[in-house]
Amino acid sequence: MWKRILLLATLCSAALAPARDKPENWVQVRSPHFVIVSNSNEKQARHVADQFERMRSVFHKLLPKLQDPSAPIIVLAIKDEKDFRALEPAAYLAKGQLKLAGLFLTTLDKNYVLMQLDAQGDHPYATIYHEYTHLLVGKADWMPLWMNEGLAEYYQNTDIREKDISLGEPSTENVILLRQNRMLPLATLFTVDHTSPYYHEENKGSIFYAESWALTHYIRVKDSQENTHRLADYATLLMQNVDPVTAATRAFGDLKQLQNALEEYVRQNAFHYMKMAAATDVDESAFQTQTLSELQADAIRADFLAYNERTADAHVLLDRILQEDPKNVSAHETSGYLAFRQGNLDEARNWFAKAVKLDSQSFLAHYYFAAMSMDGALAPADEAQVENSLRASIKLNPSFGPSYDALCRFLGMRHRNLEEARMMGLNAVELEPTNISYRLNVANVLLMMERGKDAETVIRNAMHLAKTPQETATAENFLLHTEEYVEAQDERRKFNEEMKAGTAQVTATSTVAEAADVSAAPSPSPPREETVPDGPYHFMVGVLKDVHCNAPAMDLNLVSNGKTLGLHTGNYFKLSFSVLNFTLKGDLNPCVDLEGKPAKVEYAESASKHAAVVVAIELHK
Repeated sequence: MWKRILLLATLCSAALAPARDKPENWVQVRSPHFVIVSNSNEKQARHVADQFERMRSVFHKLLPKLQDPSAPIIVLAIKDEKDFRALEPAAYLAKGQLKLAGLFLTTLDKNYVLMQLDAQGDHPYATIYHEYTHLLVGKADWMPLWMNEGLAEYYQNTDIREKDISLGEPSTENVILLRQNRMLPLATLFTVDHTSPYYHEENKGSIFYAESWALTHYIRVKDSQENTHRLADYATLLMQNVDPVTAATRAFGDLKQLQNALEEYVRQNAFHYMKMAAATDVDESAFQTQTLSELQADAIRADFLAYNERTADAHVLLDRILQEDPKNVSAHETSGYLAFRQGNLDEARNWFAKAVKLDSQSFLAHYYFAAMSMDGALAPADEAQVENSLRASIKLNPSFGPSYDALCRFLGMRHRNLEEARMMGLNAVELEPTNISYRLNVANVLLMMERGKDAETVIRNAMHLAKTPQETATAENFLLHTEEYVEAQDERRKFNEEMKAGTAQVTATSTVAEAADVSAAPSPSPPREETVPDGPYHFMVGVLKDVHCNAPAMDLNLVSNGKTLGLHTGNYFKLSFSVLNFTLKGDLNPCVDLEGKPAKVEYAESASKHAAVVVAIELHK
């Protein structure tokens, strides 16, 4: 949330810093877990790398079960305010706005830290430590929101010095706020989620943050003083799917007594905090340093400006880079991202395609190119290129969940290698357990595999992770359709069994009739040539016409721009139906309701000369 960015609260007024009169010296230091890019000097850049590696080491000692974020962390360590303001969010450049000393920018594919090296203040890295805590606990899908924010607030005032480290220094702002306002009941605090007004409304949100900090601070101090492990016990109960309030009662005791103790705690005059030796597992000899050219530095700054929504400034740098180096891969990737964010999908795809052809070693270029290409109809050669890019993205960064998810969807859309598609989806879920979309995509593949019950289980588990009303509605709607699909599958199996029994009886009757009077037997109808997928999958938009059912088979035409495409399915119970921009009135009866409807149809070419195999139908308004 943007309100968590502020580190300094000093009013200032400044304009966008102009370009330097002479080229700057940029240096890059790669440590095992961070990339430091600085316009200061090598010594200071290495010191920043050391600070961040120490920070990581401290956090991993304190929270040993947590994992590093899958996306890279790039630190822009800027030497002074003038250059810092050329990169900070545009909203803070206006007269009278609060002054930033640093920010943490988290995106789908990377994490940027922007910091001002000459910034002052008691805790100049507070926002960075706060958001880094969120990164580390992001995969702990069992963790309630109060604990997530409480830990981040607790660790944000960490000080890492040469000889010692201070943890959990009290937050004066939080203490004053809690003394001046009534606290939330703990039973309410424990159940706050992303949809709660206590999280979103400014005043209530502030109380929520402050009280989450206070409770975390109180329990950690008490655990240290009394040699207990109540916070760890609480976490264990949550991981065992005990609800937050029951878990708190079992781990912390009577909640009314805890509430009284917490209110007394915030009124005290002094607070304890932890000091520990500075020994960390940081090997400075592993740091790799290189001097960056002006174009290389500009490419990094342009990418940060693009993600920081300074679009015009990003374009200025990108134009200069591409004029001097038309084959600059990073500039192509950033240009593609900007076009994508602005909704220019064809332009974005072209930029990413060029980056891939330039032999990009960026997993992002491969991922974005493939993701942008998947929605439309593809020729066989293009399909192969998209699949190759997804596999290249996974190879280049095996920790990037979206690439696995995209390959899951790509294979699923084409109804091939479904077991591999399922495994790709599970890899994505393992990397990002709280991403509900990944889980729903796995459920979709399970439906294609005729494993409806397993799909229902996956969706129900996903529903517990919904963070917004929209996610909840999506999961509930998907579950409803899945239950209907499973019911239709059961009906289809029963129907097929009855059809088999009926066919056997008809055959016996015909045999008797032929023995009695061959001339009395009607002429048999020619057998229907069953269509079998024998080619690539395509999409086509048009109007559905001439719908005829002979349950469970269905034949229909799709008319588009004067052309008619014949379609057939041997079992319409297996089709995937969806609607766009409107709501169906009652249940869908394909044999009655499809006639004359605008639709987007996914189909596969077949060996039959008469019809293609229809796979999915999306009805339009």
